[in-house]
Amino acid sequence: MIRVRFAPSPTGFFHIGSARTALFNWLYARHTGGTFVLRIEDTDRERNSEAFLNVIYDSLKWLGLNWDEGPGAGGDHGPYRQSERDPIYRDYIQKLLDAGRAYEKDGAIWFKLIGERHEIFDAHRKKTVVKVKTAPTEINDLIRGRVERVEDEDFVIVRSDGSPVFHLVNVIDDIAMKITHVIRGEDHLSNTSKHVELFKAFGAPVPHFAHIPLILKQNGPGKMSKRDQGALVEEYQRRGYIPHALVNFLSLLGWNPGGDREIMSVAEIIRLFDLPGVNQSNARFDEKKLAHMNMAYVLALAPDDFVTRAKAFFAKQNTFSQSAGAPDEAYLRDVLLLSQPKIKGIEDLPAYTAYFFTEDYAIDAKVREKTMSKGAPKTRLRELADVLKQPSVDFSTDLAIEEAIKKLAAAKGLGFGDYQAVARLAVSGTNIGPNLTGMFRVMGRDRVLARMERFLAA
Repeated sequence: MIRVRFAPSPTGFFHIGSARTALFNWLYARHTGGTFVLRIEDTDRERNSEAFLNVIYDSLKWLGLNWDEGPGAGGDHGPYRQSERDPIYRDYIQKLLDAGRAYEKDGAIWFKLIGERHEIFDAHRKKTVVKVKTAPTEINDLIRGRVERVEDEDFVIVRSDGSPVFHLVNVIDDIAMKITHVIRGEDHLSNTSKHVELFKAFGAPVPHFAHIPLILKQNGPGKMSKRDQGALVEEYQRRGYIPHALVNFLSLLGWNPGGDREIMSVAEIIRLFDLPGVNQSNARFDEKKLAHMNMAYVLALAPDDFVTRAKAFFAKQNTFSQSAGAPDEAYLRDVLLLSQPKIKGIEDLPAYTAYFFTEDYAIDAKVREKTMSKGAPKTRLRELADVLKQPSVDFSTDLAIEEAIKKLAAAKGLGFGDYQAVARLAVSGTNIGPNLTGMFRVMGRDRVLARMERFLAA
């Protein structure tokens, strides 16, 4: 049975690179029918935060990355927080001491490498150190291929304050939790020889390693950090992104499913994902591509799903003032569904639809100047208002409104566009928005005519 783990530290907000590591582990577990373990590396007492830990939990759940074992899920290999595993670490440390593979020096405990030992003076560090002549540590990485690293100095595994270091607890937990595959960022490759030596010292099987490529920042060299724009998962939650869009985008950062396919369901990604498809070269983050992918997911949402997400986003943004109150449910739904084909993301909705919910909307000065500078726009608007007020014009369908406008235009020897710009400006204050006839239908005859008359009188 394949067992993988994601082991974040709750020392900061949830980074996009951490999310991608979690995703690749989760996908591999789901693809192979294995187990996905969540383990919390919270031994840094000064920097750990329960608030940051809750962000990790919330982000993973939002992305749909459910864990089979770990905090809240239980399992046979807990506890799953390193801060609660001290007795386990002490037992393993004692095994190394008893076997002569660890020793105390300067208040700390050091791991002892096996090999020919020589004392030499290190000019850079200005002290005498013990160098150990050992055979290279061989790592058969499932992505990088065969890698050799040489460890030539003993290293600290327990600090002088009694706290075990990352290398030790990482290995102990992987042994105790029976992890078979360690899938992590390429920046951990330099640590792996230490880990392999520890696995061997404990007499434990060495897991398969797979070091996935780094995510590079959008502009310039270097790994994407938490300070870079677009680097935090919470930002996409806050902006109303579709979580499956982010999962889809992240899956393609360093993995190639073959062919030109990009938009894929989670089920399809699980079916196709495997480690041989992961690239060795680093992947560059592209926020524009993510936004475009999110737009595709927004456009594909079923009406009820879109309305539910949009209303939840409006609620978080406090879009509707308490004094005015929330609009009629049916009217709100119509406005949202009219806007769905036109927006790039749910975060655009409050600004995009604002004029639907208030009569106190601004008239864009530049748009007004452009619209009113040619032809006879006020005359056209007067003509259109006189037609639309006629009871014979059916306001319940876009087609009926469109036919009324076209009939008017034809009678005057004009085109639909001669009426459209000024009509849109009058009822919305701008030159962008959903389909004009759909906007009229949703607003209703009385509201549309009142706005036209007010604009003509201004």
